[in-house]
Amino acid sequence: MSRRLLLPVLALALALALAVGACHQEFEPPDRAARVARADSLFATAAFDTVQWADAEVRLTEGNLVYSEECRRCHGTLGEGTTDYARERGLDVPSLVERDWPLAEADSLRRKIFIGHESGMPIFGDRELTLRQIDATAAYILLMLRPEVLEED
Repeated sequence: MSRRLLLPVLALALALALAVGACHQEFEPPDRAARVARADSLFATAAFDTVQWADAEVRLTEGNLVYSEECRRCHGTLGEGTTDYARERGLDVPSLVERDWPLAEADSLRRKIFIGHESGMPIFGDRELTLRQIDATAAYILLMLRPEVLEED
């Protein structure tokens, strides 16, 4: 083999050896707390300022769809948090309709939906839901499941 071909062949062999060696290392995903912390670092309240809706009905319809698909299983149809699904899995799911619920405000609720929770609430902000879907879901929870919010405003 000529010297001219020897160097590229050696470089290719070395790259192949490194790639094969890397395949034997076991992948370890980040732990839940690290993923929640990462999502929290990505959250920006101002990002929701760009979300536009044709009207309130469209927003609530979208929120209802997302809530039905993503939230109802744990939080229940009416947001009470006591579902068979949650009980069977030993999940401590909060009620979304408690009178003094700490997330009964749009920015706080959007943030929680976006970042999830270490104890098991999905991290919807990491590619699961769009900002638009998160905004719609928060609106649905606050305006449809918590009608007293409307009365207070």
